[in-house]
Amino acid sequence: MARNRKGRDISGWLVIDKPAGPTSTAVVNKVKWALDAKKAGHAGTLDPEATGVLAIALGEATKTVPYITDALKAYRFTVRLGQATNTDDAEGEVLQESDLRPEDASITEALQALIGDIDQVPPKFSAVKIDGQRAYKLARSGEDVALAARPLWVEELLLIDRIDADHVELEMTCGKGGYVRSIARDLGEALGCYGHVLKLRRIWSGPFEAEKGITLEQVEAMARTPELDGHIQPLEIGLDDLTELRCSEEGAVKLRNGNPGMVFAADGVEYGDEAWASLNCEAVAVGVYKAGELHPSRVFVRPKV
Repeated sequence: MARNRKGRDISGWLVIDKPAGPTSTAVVNKVKWALDAKKAGHAGTLDPEATGVLAIALGEATKTVPYITDALKAYRFTVRLGQATNTDDAEGEVLQESDLRPEDASITEALQALIGDIDQVPPKFSAVKIDGQRAYKLARSGEDVALAARPLWVEELLLIDRIDADHVELEMTCGKGGYVRSIARDLGEALGCYGHVLKLRRIWSGPFEAEKGITLEQVEAMARTPELDGHIQPLEIGLDDLTELRCSEEGAVKLRNGNPGMVFAADGVEYGDEAWASLNCEAVAVGVYKAGELHPSRVFVRPKV
C-alpha cells in the first residue's frame, strides 16, 4: 500500500533568488519544509556556486515544469581568461594556463561562433548520464569521461564588460540544456587563451526574474506563515507560452476525467496545437486542440474546498 504524503495540498510557483552554496535540491527541501507542502520540485538545476532564479513548483504546478525548462533563460557570468580547469569553473583543478590576453574585439568576434544553433559538449563534471551513471561521479573516480555534443539554441551572447585583463563579463540567452561552463571553456579555446567560469547568475528563466524572487533568509523568516503563502504565484504562469482556451463546466468535467472536452476557439490556435483549457481563469488541463475539443495530456486536480 502506498504511503500517504504528509503536508498541504498547495499548488503554484515560488521563485527563489538562490544564493551561492546550497544545491538546488537543498533549496527545494527548504521551501517544501517552510510551506509544509506535500509536493515540490524545481524547473532547472543551478550549480551550487551559481546564484539567481530557481523556480520551485508546488503541487499541481509540477505538471507545468517542462514548459519552464523548455523556455528561454538568461545568464550573467564572469569568465576567467588564461586558465582551463577540469570542471570548467573556479571549483576545479587548473589544468592549463596561458599568458595570452585577447583584445575586446577578438572576444566579440569569437562569441559570434557560439550564437544560433550550436553543438555543445557538456562539462565532464556534469549530471549527464553515461551508461546510467552521472558523468561527474565517473570524473571524480578518475575515469576519462567522453561526452557527446548536444544541440543548443543560443539566442544572444554579449560581452557586457571587460572587468580587467583577466576577466570578462558576458550575458547569454539560450534554450534548454545549455551549460555556461562549456561556453566559457569553448570561448577560451577559440581565443587560444583558455577560460573558465568564475561567477554565474541566472537572471531570468521563462516568466520568472531573479530580482522578483525571495531569498532563502526570507523563506526561513516567513516559514509556516501566511506571509510566505502570499509569495506563491499561480500555476498558470507556467503555461504562459501556450494558448489559453476557455471551456464550459461540462467540458471541464470531461477534461478532468481525462476525456476530450469542448473548448472555445481563440485567435491563433490551429488544429494540432498544444494549448490549455481554463474554467473561471483556473487551469483545467493541457492537451492538443482538435476541432473544438481539447484532448488532454495533463489534468490539474485541485483540492476540494
